[in-house]
Amino acid sequence: MPRPTSFRLPEDLLDRLEAESRSARTSITQLVSALLDEGLKTRRFPGIVYRAGPAGRRAGLVGGPDVWEVVRDLAHAPGRGMDRVENLAAETGLPAASLLLAADFYTAFPEEVDALIEANERAAEEVRRQAGRREQLLSP
Repeated sequence: MPRPTSFRLPEDLLDRLEAESRSARTSITQLVSALLDEGLKTRRFPGIVYRAGPAGRRAGLVGGPDVWEVVRDLAHAPGRGMDRVENLAAETGLPAASLLLAADFYTAFPEEVDALIEANERAAEEVRRQAGRREQLLSP
């Protein structure tokens, strides 16, 4: 449950927060909460960044794929333990250390990552259903 908090912030920072909240069409409280959450996570896991996209903001590897993509691929990679990591590293060209960073982020924040994996699976299923309906329509 949220609890009230008070901070004294410099005027220029408040101006930027207000401008960003208007641009993002969100409250200052929601924006500050999201920025603090992301900032603390990326501080804990250097090499992880947050970026915007059609599904909203999500964690990703600096210069690489989203964390959810790495976790999904690790779950389906052949092998066990570090063999699994090495196999995926060889397949993707990503360093094993980056794959382990994504795995570590996942262990700390599984709900965040699992929600994105599930959303991707739902979207892929919908695309398959639409393709099936189109094929049915176009078939003799």
